Amino acid sequence: MMKLVWVLKKINSMDSSVFYSKILLFGEYGILKNSNGLSIPYDQYSGRLKIGDLNIQKVVDSNSNLLEFYNYLSKKSDIKSLIKLDKLFVDLKSGLFFESSIPTGYGVGSSGAIVAAIYEYYIRDEYEILNKTKKNRISDLIKNFSLMESFFHGKSSGLDPLNSFLKLPILINFNHGIQTTSLPIENTTGYGGIFIIDSGLNRNTESLVNLFFKLMADTDVSNAFDKEFICYTNKCVENFLNSEFNELFMNTKKISKFILENFEFMIPKGFKNLWEKGINSEDFVLKPCGSGGGGFILGLSMDLNKAKSYFSKFSFKVFFSF
Repeated sequence: MMKLVWVLKKINSMDSSVFYSKILLFGEYGILKNSNGLSIPYDQYSGRLKIGDLNIQKVVDSNSNLLEFYNYLSKKSDIKSLIKLDKLFVDLKSGLFFESSIPTGYGVGSSGAIVAAIYEYYIRDEYEILNKTKKNRISDLIKNFSLMESFFHGKSSGLDPLNSFLKLPILINFNHGIQTTSLPIENTTGYGGIFIIDSGLNRNTESLVNLFFKLMADTDVSNAFDKEFICYTNKCVENFLNSEFNELFMNTKKISKFILENFEFMIPKGFKNLWEKGINSEDFVLKPCGSGGGGFILGLSMDLNKAKSYFSKFSFKVFFSF
């Protein structure tokens, strides 16, 4: 009996790493048109691969989704040489699922974490894992992750899985490519900071991105986006990494105002008045978290206590203090 219990424990456990969600701090839509961007791991939400009981509904749902993912991967010749698909299939039949606290449809990388987990656990060449942070490996990882995550979104940059996989801040630099970076020192006793609001609304990233490109077909809108939005975004990335928080607030305000005037679809339903109030009061400013339209909303304030008073009806979490 003791031996049987040990075997069952072994079957129902996996030596799988934990993978975090992410926050695209700056670069929403801009990186689609060659702006800079900054994506940061967010350890408040995470997930990992497990073997579970296929009589439990959440296990069945996740397992079914992973099986569809497996079917997609098995048709990609480039993936067959990377992933142990035979082992993945066996584990799926045994109840493989992804146990996750990462909300879906919120722009925080739920599918990216799944891709990163599958890639790391079923990679054929473990050398790839040991050398994953080397600069010359990042372009290969992006290529592989983009192909894999396309199953979930139709098209993927590969950045979300990369962030989850490396567990490091990622700087998207138009002139120097994609690279890991370090964050400024956080001041936990400071008054200001970046916060996250839960809109309570799911959204479909693919449909929002399609709408964005439809608007980009208008030359005047496209030119304004390139001249203003991308400029403000690049400045925000630079301001944040250099701890220039007063300048960061002012440039984030410009992003917020530009979105209000030109891309209202990025503002979650019911939040337009708060969006305007932030711009006009200067107590806080709001910006999309990823594609916007729902999920989380990012905010920035030089006085977090004052900002919090506006959001008593919503989940308010401080992401970074300064």
